[in-house]
Amino acid sequence: MRNNSPGTKGKSKSPSSSAKEAKEGWGNRTRKARYWIEKLGLEPHPEGGYFRQTYKAELRVVSVDRENPQPVQSHPPAENAGRVGQPDRERNPHPKIAKGAILEWGTQEFGGTRTASTAIYFLLEGENFSAFHRLRSDEMWHFYAGSALVVHVIDAAGEYSSIRLGNCSTRGEVFQAVVKAGCWFASEISRDSHVSQRRRDTGHPTYALVGCTVAPGFEFEDFELARPEELVGKFPEHRELIERLTRK
Repeated sequence: MRNNSPGTKGKSKSPSSSAKEAKEGWGNRTRKARYWIEKLGLEPHPEGGYFRQTYKAELRVVSVDRENPQPVQSHPPAENAGRVGQPDRERNPHPKIAKGAILEWGTQEFGGTRTASTAIYFLLEGENFSAFHRLRSDEMWHFYAGSALVVHVIDAAGEYSSIRLGNCSTRGEVFQAVVKAGCWFASEISRDSHVSQRRRDTGHPTYALVGCTVAPGFEFEDFELARPEELVGKFPEHRELIERLTRK
């Protein structure tokens, strides 16, 4: 279709101007990571990347030993927990704990209480990665913007699996996925050859913006960053991956 707007009829862009625009366009794409870091107020995370907590539930949850189901008493009981003089054990089997407290965390082992849930923004850019670590809680990942993000997971038995977070279902990408409590996991921007080798040609973003929701809520005391030599010793079959995605 011809462009008949004033001042442009019959004109074509020179190769140098097209190259300049392409370069400037690429610069705008690479600046998107910095834009989100500043816009969302993200800060460096110990495992790599940037983050900011956006939610922390007011509800506190309490762990219970399956073998000896006595709730951990960390605060005075609610004044109206159960009926006065005759606790209502059907609605509140542990009358010393306020109604609404969650008394079971399955296989997760904690001491004391935790907030019911927390959520963060998390961003990786360029060749940076989130180093192998594990949590005592399940963590749900949500994809928001940028490149596909690969989450590498090694469970307690040494079985490897991966999650591709992104918006291209034909390449097996998903918007949400869960990493179960106790699994070792690390993440990086997709290393797919189409992305890594032709990134400048395709204009593929060099960052990934995601969200992470943890339940029961995240506490740094429930976070363990992997020591590469120890993790390799436990899972030698994954040596190459572990050495690439851990920090000494």
